[in-house]
Amino acid sequence: MFFASAEFQTVFAALNTGFVRTLKLFFITLAGAIPLGLVISFGSMSRFPPLRWLTRLVIWAVRGTPLVLQIIALYYVPPLMKLFSWGSGESGRFTAVAVAFVLNYACYFSEIYRGGIQGVPAGQQEAGLVLGMTRRQIFFQVTLLQMIKRIVPPMSNEIITLVKDTSLARVIALQEIIWMGESFLKGNQGYAGLVWPLFFTAVYYLAFSGLTTILLNRLEKKLEFFR
Repeated sequence: MFFASAEFQTVFAALNTGFVRTLKLFFITLAGAIPLGLVISFGSMSRFPPLRWLTRLVIWAVRGTPLVLQIIALYYVPPLMKLFSWGSGESGRFTAVAVAFVLNYACYFSEIYRGGIQGVPAGQQEAGLVLGMTRRQIFFQVTLLQMIKRIVPPMSNEIITLVKDTSLARVIALQEIIWMGESFLKGNQGYAGLVWPLFFTAVYYLAFSGLTTILLNRLEKKLEFFR
């Protein structure tokens, strides 16, 4: 049978390897971009004009250029300018891609954070000051809790987009799942001209996106008590 053939087993072993790398990139991006985005949002709302302008300029540049271009520039420019090297092989490419993804998504998340924070009525902060709360206490006990429920829907959209954007890592030959699927068109491990592995990569993405959507929907429902 086809599903027991050596060809099938070889292809799916490669796809699974690529998918694990895709998952790793996805979770590292979230782990880095979620807290960094909050820090960047503070910079974009700073009362110190130079910091605010600089932060917003960086956000504008990152959001206004394609992620694929940022990956290429971040991977190739530093070594060409003899600044530093990401290292050779798959680990070096993965590090460069992960940094590019974290920076890119942190800038997008920062705007979502900023909208959520500024969406909390100013009167509540004033009430906290009247009650003797410090600005730190107001942020963590009043603003942050209300911000979370406001940012979950737009954050969910960005996270679903991240699932698909991980495929852009192949631009510098990182062997994620689509790179693995396409490699069987070009002669990977003795197989060439195989189209069907690419169709199965879509199944991986659909399953991953579906599971992520379910989890995010459950999170949104659990946060309804803030309403």
